[in-house]
Amino acid sequence: MGFADLGGLAYPWDSLLPYAERARAHPRGIVDLSIGTPVDPTPAVVRDALAAAGDAHGYPTTHGTSALREAVVGWFDRRRGVPGLDPDAVLPTVGSKELVGLLPSLLRLGPGDVVVHPATAYPTYDVGARLAGATPLATDRVEDWAGRSDVRLVWVNSPGNPTGEVLGVEELARVVAAAREIGALVVSDECYAELAWEEPFASQGVPSILDPRVSGGSTQGLLAAYSLSKQSNLAGYRAAFVAGDPAVVADLLTTRKHLGMIVPAPVQAAMVAALTDDAHVAAQREVYRRRRDVLLPALGEVGLQVDGSQAGLYLWSRPAGAADEQGDCWSVVGDLADLGILVGPGAFYGPAAAGHVRVALTAGDERVHEAAARLSGR
Repeated sequence: MGFADLGGLAYPWDSLLPYAERARAHPRGIVDLSIGTPVDPTPAVVRDALAAAGDAHGYPTTHGTSALREAVVGWFDRRRGVPGLDPDAVLPTVGSKELVGLLPSLLRLGPGDVVVHPATAYPTYDVGARLAGATPLATDRVEDWAGRSDVRLVWVNSPGNPTGEVLGVEELARVVAAAREIGALVVSDECYAELAWEEPFASQGVPSILDPRVSGGSTQGLLAAYSLSKQSNLAGYRAAFVAGDPAVVADLLTTRKHLGMIVPAPVQAAMVAALTDDAHVAAQREVYRRRRDVLLPALGEVGLQVDGSQAGLYLWSRPAGAADEQGDCWSVVGDLADLGILVGPGAFYGPAAAGHVRVALTAGDERVHEAAARLSGR
């Protein structure tokens, strides 16, 4: 029996443990800005919906309740500029990471197939391709894969993790056009779309791959993936969904029925509450904005320049004036650990990110102000 070759790949975050120990040794304790896990309470409107649905004695539906799918359709129309989405083309997933990691396998890709993902990217895109036996291709240039018949899946991540960069309508439309020419599926990971900080996206919204200006009014060959972990502090609920091409969603639904990949019924009810209440999202966005406003100038005081970071929960930082490919993210990680501040090394996100560190906004207000004080020498 053969297994996919992961090249001896270890879980990257394990290599950060020695730096975490250094940070914990600081007399005022650690400020952990390394992982983007929410620290603020899950909104009451969501917890109440979960509790009310607690009598879940029967098996839930893999496709999700009609209420959930209609809530997703309404959310896309109201928040993402995507009207008229087919409710049958919506599918809840057990968080978004399982979708990213398993999608090439669920699509039955394998040897000889190429999966394109961003050059600086969350490592699960690469791992998912290799688990399926396919070949990952890390690039931001459409020219590197346009016209290639072996390209079957193209990942887009906007706003990007870890860079926080946002792709505009024209950039996304170019990806869609090139993929349609070769019959490749485009899947856009849009989990940070509600957390835009800079114009024009802060006021006009982050474009979705399903936006008619991008898609030409057709969802054929397109999927958008979204998670409620960030916007609604639901990381512990594993609440996410994918939507788009009805034929692709129907195929995924059948496969997931066979595998028993089902979002629990109480979580589905909680998702409806989260997707139909915009007030808690706006409130949480302002919390992160305040933390960002504290950390951004403080990083500059220790000579770190923030690149990208137009949206999302991270400040993508490097020593000012240093070329990224020549940088050493681990030395920056070490220097900050000596201040009791733990950040994520850019090396986790591919060779193109070797000089950056990822600084998360996901720490409580007191810890964020403490980090800023240490960066400022106080």
